[in-house]
Amino acid sequence: MVAQVRVRFAPSPTGLLHVGNARTAIFNYIFAKQSQGRLVLRIEDTDVERSTDASMDQIMEDLRWLGICWDEGPDCNGPYGPYRQSLRLSVYRKYIEQLYEDGKVYKCYCSTERLEALRKDQLSKGRMPRYDGRCLSLSQEEISRMESEGLQPVLRYRVGKGPVLFEDLVHGRMSFDQQGIGDFVVVRSGGMPAYNFVCVIDDHLMEITHVIRGEDHLSNTPRQILIYQALGWSPPNFGHHPLILGPDRSPLSKRHGATAVSQYREEGFLPEALLNYLVLLGWTPPSGEEILSMENIIRDFSIPEISRSAPVYTRKKLEWLNTSYIRSKEESRLSEMLLPYLQKAGLSQDLRDHDRLNRISRVLKDNLVILSEVNEYLGIFYDEKFSFEDGVKEILSGSEGQETLRKILGALEELPEGALEDWPSFWSKMEIGTGMKGKKLFAPFRAGITGKTKGPQLADIVPLIGRERMIKRLKMALALS
Repeated sequence: MVAQVRVRFAPSPTGLLHVGNARTAIFNYIFAKQSQGRLVLRIEDTDVERSTDASMDQIMEDLRWLGICWDEGPDCNGPYGPYRQSLRLSVYRKYIEQLYEDGKVYKCYCSTERLEALRKDQLSKGRMPRYDGRCLSLSQEEISRMESEGLQPVLRYRVGKGPVLFEDLVHGRMSFDQQGIGDFVVVRSGGMPAYNFVCVIDDHLMEITHVIRGEDHLSNTPRQILIYQALGWSPPNFGHHPLILGPDRSPLSKRHGATAVSQYREEGFLPEALLNYLVLLGWTPPSGEEILSMENIIRDFSIPEISRSAPVYTRKKLEWLNTSYIRSKEESRLSEMLLPYLQKAGLSQDLRDHDRLNRISRVLKDNLVILSEVNEYLGIFYDEKFSFEDGVKEILSGSEGQETLRKILGALEELPEGALEDWPSFWSKMEIGTGMKGKKLFAPFRAGITGKTKGPQLADIVPLIGRERMIKRLKMALALS
């Protein structure tokens, strides 16, 4: 009988959720859903100085926003908890003692200064930095003397010889020479277990069957396999996906723009657009389509089909996807999504008219790339945000511009409020009333009533602005010169 698939996403709560880590969470979530398995959220907070509860809470909030749900974790328990490593120290102690008694690990008292000098010397000679085994054969007398001096050792794993082999779900057959690994730290000098050790213990005890993570962990895998072997355990299946690169083909970082999920969320990217984009980085669906529902992603996605080449992040592609998702939203739903941006702009008193807000959403949905861009259009619909752009002032000032405005104002004042709903009829009457046509009428009319030179279709926004508001703004425009 095949064991139930169990995967995990294990972030460190030392900052915001990076889109690269979010991509890893998405891959694990999809894999679990495909296999009717379980996704475990494990918080790796052994870095006590940098880990915070606030970071953990933000990470979980961002995952939920993306639509990533876990079956076991720090907020929902499960049979293999606790799911925070800082609460599992007593669990790790047992296995540390076992490895020490079995002679698999040894105490190392080398100072940070010595290790750094060793590293520099090896690099200067063209060698890969690795521990030279100085403390490997310390006598008990030497150990006692150093401990009496107050020195606190680290525990190092005693690496042997020969290759470490494993089959990677993305990269295929992998082989690492143990001699190139060097004796690595499993317990730090303060007594806190190191990542490569606790990761193995947790994955085994939580019965993780597949470890799907970024390629930056590929070099950790042989170390972890050695610990599995030392404890007599079978390792899980491993899959390491390439990391996201920036447009300059360097690792994606802050210099390329937003990198945290929360930043994209604040800008007004939709969660389904960001998830869709991250899935497409390094994977092409068999259908060739790019706008994918979660149902289709779960059906078609394949870890082995992820490209071995690192994908390059392009914001334009993400914006295109976001635009498509915004346009597909129903007006009422889009209004709900825009509401926080309007409230932040101080328009809460004007947001009670849900019908008008839905109409505004319908007008703007074809103009928005990200939701926060609604701020650029608020002045069209709300007087407290209305102003004339610099380019508008050039169009409306001067004797010719002012004369055109007077004609537009005169024609508009002759029309009843109800005339605004029938655009062809309204515009025909404006042409007759002003004696003007085409751009000579269109450009100053838009500039005068919206304060902008570009924007949504006039036929859509005129009824929403209203006759009295347009008259008021045209009079303001006449006062510009």
